[in-house]
Amino acid sequence: MSQSPLASSPSSDPTAAAEVRPPRRRQSRAFGDDYFSPQPASRADLPDPEPLLTNLARCILEVLAGARDLEQLTRWVTDDVYATLLHRTVLAERARRVKGIPAARPALSVLSTHLCEPRDGVIEATVIIRNPVRVRAVAIRLEGLDRRWRASAISVL
Repeated sequence: MSQSPLASSPSSDPTAAAEVRPPRRRQSRAFGDDYFSPQPASRADLPDPEPLLTNLARCILEVLAGARDLEQLTRWVTDDVYATLLHRTVLAERARRVKGIPAARPALSVLSTHLCEPRDGVIEATVIIRNPVRVRAVAIRLEGLDRRWRASAISVL
């Protein structure tokens, strides 16, 4: 009497073992996840991004200088950006403590803002800022979520 391919042992026939296994189920999402998660917004539904870009770039440099609390930026950045800024803030605070430099509000002036819109509802910008010691560039990616801008990536050079 011959055995059917499905009844063979997994050790004797590797292809039969794949047939015996039940198909993997996709993880189901909780009811309403699509509705309650952040919704993308089109450019027409969003305000002018330039004032936010200049203010956000200034605030980021003030946070790194220790003159502003990072919590003030929570509304305008994603969780990943917040975690990255928190890490950089801790490192900057340690460096100031080692050097004995007090936290002070830097005198910042915005030199220029360069915008690019790679797709609808997304802005990539570079804000050039000068303080008395040096000139810095802050690259920011804004995404329209829930009818407002949120920074999804920030890089300070």
